[in-house]
Amino acid sequence: MSLPQPRPGVLTLKPYVATHGKTTQQRVIKLSANEGALGPSPKAVEAYKAMAGNLHRYPEGGSGTLAHAIAKKHGLDEARVICGNGSDELIEVIVKAFAGVGDEVIYTQYGFRMFPITTQSLGATPVMAPEKDFKVDIDAILEKVTERTRIVFLANPNNPTGSYNSIEEIRSLHARLPENIVLVLDAAYAEFVSKNDYSAGIDIVEGAQNVIMLRTFSKLYALAGLRLGWCYGSAYLIDILNRVRGPFNVNLAAQAAGIAALEDTAFQEKARAHNEKMVPWTLDAFARLGLECVPTVANFFLVRFPSDPAKNADAALAFMNSRGILVREMRSYNLPDYLRFSVGTEEEMKIVVDTLAEFLT
Repeated sequence: MSLPQPRPGVLTLKPYVATHGKTTQQRVIKLSANEGALGPSPKAVEAYKAMAGNLHRYPEGGSGTLAHAIAKKHGLDEARVICGNGSDELIEVIVKAFAGVGDEVIYTQYGFRMFPITTQSLGATPVMAPEKDFKVDIDAILEKVTERTRIVFLANPNNPTGSYNSIEEIRSLHARLPENIVLVLDAAYAEFVSKNDYSAGIDIVEGAQNVIMLRTFSKLYALAGLRLGWCYGSAYLIDILNRVRGPFNVNLAAQAAGIAALEDTAFQEKARAHNEKMVPWTLDAFARLGLECVPTVANFFLVRFPSDPAKNADAALAFMNSRGILVREMRSYNLPDYLRFSVGTEEEMKIVVDTLAEFLT
């Protein structure tokens, strides 16, 4: 008797693994997941708690009140905002809507792993475009376009590299893509970027019929545990996505906390200021230790370690884990010489630097 068989390609999938390391230390400094260094807004926490007595109620099906708050914050058309159970769900909805067996979906070499995983799990074929010097290469993406291409995913800023593409580069990509291909701009880290030539993608969405911008509440707003994301696109694309998404896909507490987090501008500025202070401080500290970092515009660092087995990335990871410091290994991205560090509190980052100094001596 044969067992049920999955669709072709499922058994060859390499699942997304959120590796956070292991430690026996009582005090843990978790810098492995690019989470908000300061925790969530106190107002968001209170809004979350206030929903406790209403858990028997279904949430607002279309997250209309939250979509209104998002639109007000960013000057958008709320009818073209869709909220989701994290960006992961929205990525799945997009692939479900536009790609299937025989279709191709382009992602970049160091792009978010859920792009190819979701594509393959739904029967389409993921196609990788190489990056150049840890930056998305627009020409390399265009070289991968075929008549079977349905979607192009581009994370901007990119994770785990921390690099970004300018608005002119994104416009150039869009202008050269066929109109029947959906360009998805994942701007999960947009709130941290202060570069004058950067755009999260709103302006491109407004002038196009085939562009979707993804955003998240997991980073600056520090609501990763509630799984809350949103996207913005043309009325044509949003109508299609609404036909595919689940009817109650964002839970009651997440909607309430998201609205409160959007309204707490003082906390947002505090979190942004902390990142703007700690990124250059940490880059300078790593450089003084002789560690090479990829330039970053986000809230994390991709750090290269020596090839010496006693001082390489694996040894550094084990040493830090033994001290209660959890960071992200990069073997799943074929970067065995690198580790990724999130920005933590000022105290945490000083402990990290001191620990690395001890390890490298």
